[in-house]
Amino acid sequence: MTPTIQLASDLIRLRSVTPEDAGCMPMMVERLEKIGFKTTWLRRGDTDNFWAVREGSNQGPLFAFAGHTDVVPTGPEDNWRHPPFAAHIEEGYLYGRGAADMKGSLAAMVVACEEFIAKHPDHKGRIAFLITSDEEGPAHNGTVKVVEWLEDQGEKIDCCLVGEPSSTACVGDVIKNGRRGSLGLELTVYGIQGHVAYPHLAENPIHKLAPALAELAAEEWDKGNDFFPATSFQVSNINGGTGATNVIPGEVKVVCNWRFSTETTAGELEERTRAILDKHGLKYTADYKLSGQPFLTAEGPLVEAAQAAIRSVAGFDTQLSTAGGTSDGRFIAPTGAQVVELGPVNATIHKVDECVKAEDLDKLKDMYREILSRLLT
Repeated sequence: MTPTIQLASDLIRLRSVTPEDAGCMPMMVERLEKIGFKTTWLRRGDTDNFWAVREGSNQGPLFAFAGHTDVVPTGPEDNWRHPPFAAHIEEGYLYGRGAADMKGSLAAMVVACEEFIAKHPDHKGRIAFLITSDEEGPAHNGTVKVVEWLEDQGEKIDCCLVGEPSSTACVGDVIKNGRRGSLGLELTVYGIQGHVAYPHLAENPIHKLAPALAELAAEEWDKGNDFFPATSFQVSNINGGTGATNVIPGEVKVVCNWRFSTETTAGELEERTRAILDKHGLKYTADYKLSGQPFLTAEGPLVEAAQAAIRSVAGFDTQLSTAGGTSDGRFIAPTGAQVVELGPVNATIHKVDECVKAEDLDKLKDMYREILSRLLT
């Protein structure tokens, strides 16, 4: 068993269901401090975080690995082929919650640093780790709080590699060089409750909402651009009614979400939504929540180093993508850092029997090490 697979297995065996770290960070820090990293622990609320830095020999960029030790719940463990925290290897695959998202990446980061520093103890610049246990949860006390602390310290990340599972068919075939923004809406539309047999004495908010909702769903918010698909709008929840068949409800609640490109802003989405709702004469309250702005690292040293490293290790050209959900990169990119995401194949993340091809973790480690070499030597 290689050092990367061994460390990934050791991390998987720790039941770090969000926001618990369950000992993952101390395991990582012990390895990092042996190779010259200095650690600052940053617990915030119920969340463990750490920032660890290794100084190089002269001026150069601050390169940070970013990731999370927390995992999503397993669901009924009886549904798993192997216990989700057993780190079982079968037919070349490492099974376990977090194997792909993202304890495999964390192991690859640590071992890549060990190998790189053994060969380049006097590397340029600085290497850092920004690790949280609150990525899979509400993300209130994790990376966002570490970034605030870094800003208070006057610390600036130049390049950040997030270990989220970016790959589609084989490790390294896709890297994320940006992400769409995410805007949520909790909408309540009000009517007048009454008896279904006397609709003239009531006002059905579901009937009032339906044409407005159809217009929102059909709206072309933008056309996207070379890096982002068009902004999308989705309804995720509708709740209304008393449960009785003979009662017109007094209100209906709807939860919606936009995943938006750099072609529009959250403010513009809110303004256009308000115009549609008002056009239909609705009585409503609207609570918007912006969970992340879109960000893009279109070009620069980090993208170039990642592309070259993947080509060197895997022998093919990677694809740049901004698809998928949000990541903690949304908190780091606004500081001016170049941000890319490179991690294992994402086919089984958050599923029963989450797994990763074991040899892919060693390939990922090699890619990380090559990126360090290209940026810090």
